[in-house]
Amino acid sequence: MGRGRARGRAGRARYLRAPVVCLAALAVSGPFAQAQTVTPDLFSPSRTTQVAPPDSPLRRTAAELADPLNDPRLRDRDRDGRAPSRIGQVPSYGLPAANGASTSGYDSLNRKRQQPKYYPAQARPKRPPGPGTPPPAPPPRTLAGQLRLSIPPSETANKPPVPPAMAGSVVGQPPRKRLKVDDDPFGAVGDYAGSFLIKSAVELSAGYETNPGRLSVPQGSPTYVIAPEFLAVSNWERHALVADLRGSFTGYTQNLTPNADGTALSAPLDIDRPNFIGHIDGRLDVTRDTRLMGQARLLVSTDIPGSPNVPAGLARYPIYTTVGGTFGVDQNFNRLQVSAGATVDRTDYQWSRLTDGSLDSNDDRNFSQYGGVARVSYEVNPAVKPFVEIQGDSRVHDLRLDRSGFARDSVGGYAKAGSSFEFSRLLFGEVSIGYAARNYQDPRLNRLDGLLTTASLTWTATPLTTAKFYSDTQLAETTLPGTSGVLARTYTVEVDHDFRRWLTAIGRFTYGTLDYQGDNRLDKIYSLSGDLIYKMTRSLWIKGTVRHDVLDSNVPGSSSQSTVMLLGVRVQN
Repeated sequence: MGRGRARGRAGRARYLRAPVVCLAALAVSGPFAQAQTVTPDLFSPSRTTQVAPPDSPLRRTAAELADPLNDPRLRDRDRDGRAPSRIGQVPSYGLPAANGASTSGYDSLNRKRQQPKYYPAQARPKRPPGPGTPPPAPPPRTLAGQLRLSIPPSETANKPPVPPAMAGSVVGQPPRKRLKVDDDPFGAVGDYAGSFLIKSAVELSAGYETNPGRLSVPQGSPTYVIAPEFLAVSNWERHALVADLRGSFTGYTQNLTPNADGTALSAPLDIDRPNFIGHIDGRLDVTRDTRLMGQARLLVSTDIPGSPNVPAGLARYPIYTTVGGTFGVDQNFNRLQVSAGATVDRTDYQWSRLTDGSLDSNDDRNFSQYGGVARVSYEVNPAVKPFVEIQGDSRVHDLRLDRSGFARDSVGGYAKAGSSFEFSRLLFGEVSIGYAARNYQDPRLNRLDGLLTTASLTWTATPLTTAKFYSDTQLAETTLPGTSGVLARTYTVEVDHDFRRWLTAIGRFTYGTLDYQGDNRLDKIYSLSGDLIYKMTRSLWIKGTVRHDVLDSNVPGSSSQSTVMLLGVRVQN
């Protein structure tokens, strides 16, 4: 019971201790203590004048806050450094009203608080200006007196704003790398199907050709061309697969029938010509230095109009197909690269349909070709890589003797040396020179041989102009009696110029020779063409073409000329 009474007395003493201390302070302060009364000023915006002493920070001006020497408490200090007495001063506790309110809108005392918005080109003040510093310039305003919200004229004027995420200026986000400028802003983008990038296109053109049959007496006809394209490229970390398929169909609304002397007869000749060339290339990476290579190819075409291989009396040109493939291996020995492969090709001709409705066999022109190719190259440096290439093959016809009684089976090949190079992406490609020959089983057929020139060069003269050069040599078959074959050479120069990113002009000149060895016939080919392409969008182009072809032959009555004018569209994806 004694402990309970003691605890009760201690509790009452604790509750009475605070009032006693306050009364003692008032009695000692005397006249310095002023009572707080409720007055209208208590609810005014300057309410701090009623609760804060004169030397309180809430009563000080901005200049006093900026300069510590203007602090009245420091001015009132004694010379010996003693601070003034705080007896009789009522301390203030807590934070002033609306201290944590936003810089815009309304605070807790219903006072509107709005700060001017700074522009990206203006620097936000980091600290209050010191004494003697002029105030910052006010933000620009419109004629109506409102704050201007747009960026003032500067070096960034007339430029679209860049989102912070694209500019890499988001706080906490690492700097973002700018995307590379698109070199071909109107090129096809393509679509992805699994891990394959697929691009497709089709060109539709119509126009007029002055001499589609390449007759000595020209006879023109309206024409149209349909040319589809398809490209599929794999996107694998290892191995690769590429499919490149391109075709065209050239149709004419009028049919012609050439006579032996080149004059046009009333009997119709269907001169429509299909053309298709495609290949599928594959690479299997066995190891880092060993790769298995493969290719499947297909060619569909007809004889060239004006060729001596076209017999008289045809109702339409026969179509022939060449299908084949190559399988080989590619091995690297440091900088030395060795490639070897086997080739197989098969060529078949349709039977010819004559004007009288009968059919004529072309089985004597069908043959199979078996061969092999080997190439050795050495990388002198990343820009120069010389090589040596050797190829050999054997051609076996379905019929031992052709329609003229000649045995056309033969063996042949070529050997060439050259180099592939690349100089700062301004000049790159491959060029080679060599020798090609073919020996026939029939002793009456002479050896078919000649200089072999192949090249594929690209020169970027300026960022807007590109020049290209192509050269090729082929040993082709023929049906002319006593003629071994045709040594065909072609040389092409092409210049592309971009007047604008959406307007491109292409000029092309081709020169070729057809040497019919054993018949003393020599044909020269000249072709000059110009294309103008207007790229409306990535998916739609408008294309105009003008081409002039000349066939100059040393055989009387075999020369011809023709002009082609086409206008069309290209739709691509």
